[in-house]
Amino acid sequence: MASVSGIPADGAAAAGTVLGRYTRLDLDEALAALVADGLLEEADAQRVRADVRTVRGRSELHPLVLVANLRFPDPRAPDKPLSLEVLTQWLAQRANLPYLKIDPMKIDVAAVTQVVSHAYAQRYRILPVAVSELQVVFATSEPFDTRWLADLGHILRRDIQRVVASPLDVNRYLAEWWSVQRSIQRARDAKTDLHDGRAILNFEQLVELGKTGEVGADDRHVVHIVDWLLQYAFEQRASDIHLEPRRDTSNIRFRIDGVMHKVFELPTPVMTAVTSRIKILGRMDVAEKRRPQDGRIKTRSQGGREVELRLSSMPTAFGEKVVMRIFDPDIVVKEFAQLGFSAEEEATWRSLVERPHGIVLVTGPTGSGKTTTLYSTLKVLATPDLNVCTVEDPIEMVSPEFNQMQVQASIDLDFAAGVRTLLRQDPDIIMVGEIRDLETAQMAVQASLTGHLVLSTLHTNDAPSALTRLLDLGVPNYLIQSTLSGVVAQRLVRTLCPHCKAEAALDVPAWAALTHRCAMAPPPRYYGPKGCLECRKTGFLGRTGIYEMLRISPAVRALIQPAMDLARLTETAYGEGMRPLRASAAAQVARGLTTIPEVLNVLPPTD
Repeated sequence: MASVSGIPADGAAAAGTVLGRYTRLDLDEALAALVADGLLEEADAQRVRADVRTVRGRSELHPLVLVANLRFPDPRAPDKPLSLEVLTQWLAQRANLPYLKIDPMKIDVAAVTQVVSHAYAQRYRILPVAVSELQVVFATSEPFDTRWLADLGHILRRDIQRVVASPLDVNRYLAEWWSVQRSIQRARDAKTDLHDGRAILNFEQLVELGKTGEVGADDRHVVHIVDWLLQYAFEQRASDIHLEPRRDTSNIRFRIDGVMHKVFELPTPVMTAVTSRIKILGRMDVAEKRRPQDGRIKTRSQGGREVELRLSSMPTAFGEKVVMRIFDPDIVVKEFAQLGFSAEEEATWRSLVERPHGIVLVTGPTGSGKTTTLYSTLKVLATPDLNVCTVEDPIEMVSPEFNQMQVQASIDLDFAAGVRTLLRQDPDIIMVGEIRDLETAQMAVQASLTGHLVLSTLHTNDAPSALTRLLDLGVPNYLIQSTLSGVVAQRLVRTLCPHCKAEAALDVPAWAALTHRCAMAPPPRYYGPKGCLECRKTGFLGRTGIYEMLRISPAVRALIQPAMDLARLTETAYGEGMRPLRASAAAQVARGLTTIPEVLNVLPPTD
């Protein structure tokens, strides 16, 4: 038979198995089969039975969940537990069916929830995961319960294929998917026409209801959609949520590890309602749809961590586009080693930021990790005996260790005015969100000259170009010479998934092209992406930094002139030990953390 979405066709049922047919999985039968296959000892099986008898409610759980909860060692890999995923794969082999790790980002939830009713799916614990004109693929954790097969095949008039999935995943998505789709449908029914004024009226009422903590019946569905969306983004490690209105069907996209993924579609009237709900949470003007706005939401993940979201709205042809940038403290603030610093780079960075005065600049394009580097550094520097102050636009993440000021252009509180104010606040360390103009640069220089450490950012492609940028802004060369301590350029590259990365053949010409300025020997081992359940088959999990660190030595300082020869200054810096971004990237490749194609995707050929 054919397959859908890469899922193999249904295999024949296992013959001669000790597990029963046409019924749900029985605990005693499952334990007997696990013992027979060598995954459990008889004593472990007795322990599972005793656990079920002594703990109320355990008997209602799936047998594989009961076994996984006790975390027995896996005989085939003693250093790893007998996890639920391992047990589910075993069950799939026993039933002679494919195993599927459900990835909701790859499933058309709107389509699969139309195949069967929630009540029927809940009754037999079956979850549709792929739909085509010819067949429907169902995930189940009860592969031997086949009572529903004939009925659905007759009703749907399509081939029915089965895969085995984790019982926890099946139960979770049975609850989530139909619930979200019901909320979307009811929200759409409540706002069928956006042009008759009813949608605006509803949300004006919602503003008033939100002030009293009460939510109307029609709006609770929108609240549910937003709550689900945020929790889903946290689970998927998204850094940004994009709500993009279109004429009929609007898109929801997540940026994960720097790559955009389309994860959901909403009818445009529902997207409008969701956008308004988010604007209310962010204390933005719901009635104003013609001007861009900024806001902020503070919420918690399912694990209880406090998470901040920075909101930005923009008017488009079909409504307001909203981007929510997620600032999870566990992700934004990291140790220096977690940032991707080598031991040498960490020593250089510490020598720059642990000085009592001077200017240290972090450069790179948007999304290159500058904020993470600065916040992680300030967390280290902000000891009780120091006064750390920041002026930002906007404040990326509120932190109790700093005194943070928000730029307010409407009242002429810009970066320069903010730094001028901070200088009267007896600071030890000042962080300026970005040096955008001459006045801000002059105030940063003034702060450094009066004995303060100043950290800030610029948008340049490499570290030496920051000197040219300061000269172009109009900062005199002698002030740059006397105040600038160092410049760090950085990028982010995706890191190989540690669970599945595999040794691969090194592309020697590509390695030579990557290291042509630093003449590094090829690594003895080279790793490439493979793809597994942990990384959603991408082969990559997380990101790390690559750095170019320019220290302003006496030789470099002497070359900072009004008519500066940037090429000569760069070669001088290389001669004094500065490693270009490509050398830092090559070192990460040699460590087995990333790949050459990933690096070349981030660094242009001219770097």
